[in-house]
Amino acid sequence: MADSLVFVGRSVRHSARSLDAVMTAVLLPVMILLLFVYVFGGAIDTGGRYVDYVVPGIILLCAGYGSATTAVSVNQDMTTGVIDRFRSLPISSSGVLTGHVVASVLRNLVSTVIVLCVALLIGFDPRASALDWLGVLGVLLAFMVAISWIAACFGLLAKSAEGAGAFSFAIMFLPYVSSAFVPTDSMPAALEAIGDRQPITPIVETLRGLMLGTPIGDHAVAALAWCGGLTALGVISAGVLFRRAA
Repeated sequence: MADSLVFVGRSVRHSARSLDAVMTAVLLPVMILLLFVYVFGGAIDTGGRYVDYVVPGIILLCAGYGSATTAVSVNQDMTTGVIDRFRSLPISSSGVLTGHVVASVLRNLVSTVIVLCVALLIGFDPRASALDWLGVLGVLLAFMVAISWIAACFGLLAKSAEGAGAFSFAIMFLPYVSSAFVPTDSMPAALEAIGDRQPITPIVETLRGLMLGTPIGDHAVAALAWCGGLTALGVISAGVLFRRAA
């Protein structure tokens, strides 16, 4: 635990010094939010106010994109030789990856709060109770942790920081083929089938239900199952890959 806390502090300090990455992680989701609300929103029929419909998806996009940058941070550690120096010290090897993941979650919580504040300023009208907001926080934390561990695996597999950064593009693309921006039943049959069976849709629908009071159904169970499964896969795979790189 002590080793992990040291590496969390290290990763947080690196994030604070990389202002360009922080600004991108915040500004990009905000720009996408404004684009969809003010440019596309008038042409998309969701049966209600589009800003209310799209904000949960934008928040998830923000969390996913920020967590995906963990791949670049891990890869930089692996390719610049600093890991060799860490291995010469009497510290837990798992602390390196845990530090990256925890710092990623903290970083993305801040950017998510900023995006939510912008959403409130442009008319987002949530109906969530205090308990519902705790549920929103729990789902977002589960998603951030899952994506951060999967991103760590990509960082360990990639040969360069550029290759690791490609993971963020995959994460940004996935919400577009889900119910994050439009209902899946408005898509062609093939895309609708993909959208209904991928992890983003149940997570978005769970967030939307908690924030707006819409029916959640079995989406919450599916969302937690996806997050739990991805986290387990990421933790186990990252541990194996890290040991092999030793």
